[in-house]
Amino acid sequence: QVQLVESGGALVQPGGSLRLSCATSGMVFSASDMGWYRQAPGKQRELVARITSRATTAYIDSVKGRFTISRDNVKDTVYLQMNSLKPEDTAIYYCNALVPVGDVTFQYWGQGTQVTVSS
Repeated sequence: QVQLVESGGALVQPGGSLRLSCATSGMVFSASDMGWYRQAPGKQRELVARITSRATTAYIDSVKGRFTISRDNVKDTVYLQMNSLKPEDTAIYYCNALVPVGDVTFQYWGQGTQVTVSS
């Protein structure tokens, strides 16, 4: 059974930093593309950052230069380092996995972790 467990969300002041973690199990992590999404109240869920199985990364424009996605294929964990946080970064952050099984790709989600940026 595939499990994605996020941690690291918190209340932080503007300009602060947080590191989110997503620990995975039950999947071939090294072969999977991983991503972080977020959903703010009243808004659609959006892709924030993605890292492929080959460690190629991509970010939405609003977080470029502030957020860094990384992965540890030994710990089967993906991270999101968030610096210079802004109030508009406030959202529930979700870990996402695209897991290849033969010719089929399965998608899995974590339960989410709350990030609140406020003074």
